[in-house]
Amino acid sequence: MPILGLLVAIALWIGTIRTVPPPADSAAPLGLARSISSMHSAMQKIPSLGDPDLDFAAAMVAHHQGAIEMAKVELQFGQDVRLRRLAQEMIVTQQSEIEVMKGVLREDGVSAAGSKRNGWCTR
Repeated sequence: MPILGLLVAIALWIGTIRTVPPPADSAAPLGLARSISSMHSAMQKIPSLGDPDLDFAAAMVAHHQGAIEMAKVELQFGQDVRLRRLAQEMIVTQQSEIEVMKGVLREDGVSAAGSKRNGWCTR
């Protein structure tokens, strides 16, 4: 029974660590706000190509890059083990998905920023 009591005490102590809010002057909210603002700005600058697939891919590259930047903020400042693990997984999977989408865009002669390259692999 003493071991069970110790385990419960440790679990309660760990629970309190996760729930302690960051200091008000923490850089975490600023980092998150910057990454979101940057993502929205990048997405708004992407011109429509008139092709739903290419428009989707171009927008999602910027969207996924924003998610990666937000995940980096979580890894820098976050305390919740579950969210930190999720952030690590997001960085890996979203980077992989970005590469797929950039490949599709390259095949159609489109830059990741969503603009057609003149005279190069256009339809």
